[in-house]
This record gives sequence, C-alpha cells and structure tokens, in this order.
Amino acid sequence: MLKRCRNLFIVMVASFLMMIIAPTITEAAIGDRILVNGSSGSDVAELQDYLMTKGVFPYHTSTGYYGNITEEAVKDFQRKRNLKVDGIAGPETNHAVQVLRNGDIGKQVIHIQYQLKEAGHYHLNIDGIYGSGTVSAVKSFQKQQGLAVDGIAGPNTRSALDSLSKRGSAAGKSLTVESTAYTADCDGCSGVTKMGLDLKKYSDAKVIAVDPSVIPLGSIVEVEGYGVAIAADIGGGINGNAIDVFIPNRDDALQWGRKEVRVKIIE
Repeated sequence: MLKRCRNLFIVMVASFLMMIIAPTITEAAIGDRILVNGSSGSDVAELQDYLMTKGVFPYHTSTGYYGNITEEAVKDFQRKRNLKVDGIAGPETNHAVQVLRNGDIGKQVIHIQYQLKEAGHYHLNIDGIYGSGTVSAVKSFQKQQGLAVDGIAGPNTRSALDSLSKRGSAAGKSLTVESTAYTADCDGCSGVTKMGLDLKKYSDAKVIAVDPSVIPLGSIVEVEGYGVAIAADIGGGINGNAIDVFIPNRDDALQWGRKEVRVKIIE
C-alpha cells in the first residue's frame, strides 16, 4: 500500500512538472531547443517561416508541427549550406537558417527591411525580397554600427537592428485590386511559386501572385471572396494593384474571371 501511494505521488509530481514545462516548450523561440520529427510549438512555426524564406519549405503555411515535410525541408537546407544532413534542427542548423542573405524571400526579409527603413538605411519599397537594395542597406547599417561589412544579416547585425527598432511589416494595409485567377497546370508551368511552394503537390493552398512593390512577398493577406492566403508568387502580368489568385481547378479559375476585390494585409 505504501509503495502504491509513493508511486502515485511520483506520478502526480511528474504531471505537475509537465504542466509547468509544457507552455515553455510550446512558446519556445527558435534555437531554444533541438527540433526533431514530432516536435511542435511556436519555435517550429518560426523554423518553418525561415525555411520558407530560404525557398525549401514547399507547404503553404507554417503549421507549428515538425513532420515529414519539415524534416525534408531541413535536409534540403542542410545540403545547400553544406551542413550535416540529418533532418534535425540542432544548434548549427538553427543558427544558419536565421542568417538572411541575398536571394532570401519572405516574412523574415520584410522584418529587416522595415527595420532598415526605420533606421534610415533602406529607401526602396518593402517587397520581402533580399536583393541588391537590401544588401546595400545592410552594408550601410553595418558600417554605421561598426560591424563587419558583408551585406549579410547575421546574428550581430540582427541584434543591432532589434535594439533600434521592432520587427515590423505591412500589416493593416488595405487596398482595392484587380484580380484574376490561375492554376498550376498551364503549359510550361512548374507549379512551384517564387517562394518555392509546390502547388501541384499541395493543391489546397491559398496563394496569390502579387507585385511585391505593392504587397510584399511572404505577407499573409485576406482576399475578399477568396479567404486568407499567402503572397508567395509573382507573374509577368501582375503589376501595381493587381493580384492572381491560385485556384486548382481550371473551370473554377475561369469562373473567377476578372474582378475588383479588397485585400487586407494581416501579417
């Protein structure tokens, strides 16, 4: 009887400790722990955002769950950065994925462009694309701050930016646009968006093509009559206040036609 009571007490204490620890894990930031297949939490969602920025995460949203899609995306990133390819987001991978450089696209790039603009070093449209303009702005900021001038937003540069300005976005912006629709099955279409999302494999995606100078790539938007989507693609005919919404079925895409809709950037 005494042994049974002692075991019950141990189980109760363990359960209590898990209740304390669980929120900490769920609300962890990327780099706080090693992430593996089966992990979940805000740090996994942040990792997925970074992988999307690197063009290796083919799914259309960060889910916060580290499944097979995330594991394969981590392996792809590790190959490209010459890291140990094991599909595990350990310290080295977590560090490397947070370094922003020329060619990156998405939410994380929006954040530093916003900060660089606030600091007076970025004078172009916030477009979510880490191109030559962002490289020049980063170099200008690094020179002013006495940092190594390489145009790469590594830990020291990002820490310096964070100390001066919060990470902002175009959230709250609303506009009326002319909309059309497209599918992933047209002649010559790869089905892969500018940000690396695979629309043929994941046809449930809510994605729009945009002019990045108007709606930054990587933005989460709400489109009238379409729903919440990610701005993850561009198109030759998409200029100014215009968007192309992804609809997997050709007949449904044709039925969408050409019409004006309201778009609100929510993230």
